Amino acid sequence: MSNKINVTWSGEMAFEAEVNDFKIKIDADEQVGGKNTGPRPKALTLVSLGGCTGMDVISILAKMRVVPDYFNVQVTGQLTTEHPKYYDKIHIVYTFRGNDLPMDKLEKAISLSQERYCGVSEMLRKAAAITHEIIVE
Repeated sequence: MSNKINVTWSGEMAFEAEVNDFKIKIDADEQVGGKNTGPRPKALTLVSLGGCTGMDVISILAKMRVVPDYFNVQVTGQLTTEHPKYYDKIHIVYTFRGNDLPMDKLEKAISLSQERYCGVSEMLRKAAAITHEIIVE
């Protein structure tokens, strides 16, 4: 299986990416010649990680018959200071709200995502230390 995307220049520093028939505009900050009309490519890496692990966790919890009322994945990446700048530290905060949210099942679902199912985590782990925490409100 493979994925193929197109990223087409829109002028200045802006591009439009086409992914599975969806369009995503990406751009640079005004300080480097962009117009700030879309997210930065590196930040979208963190979006991919949050989406990948979030989908895993919800799917695994559903099989465990645990359904939160609210679930959020916050991903923070720390960039290196030297070029090429990349995320060398990534921290994920999983936040849950609801009734009957056993911590052992939340931990198990997150562990399975991080260690077995989330391919984005696996790729990023080769370049970055990935840590996480769980918050139940």
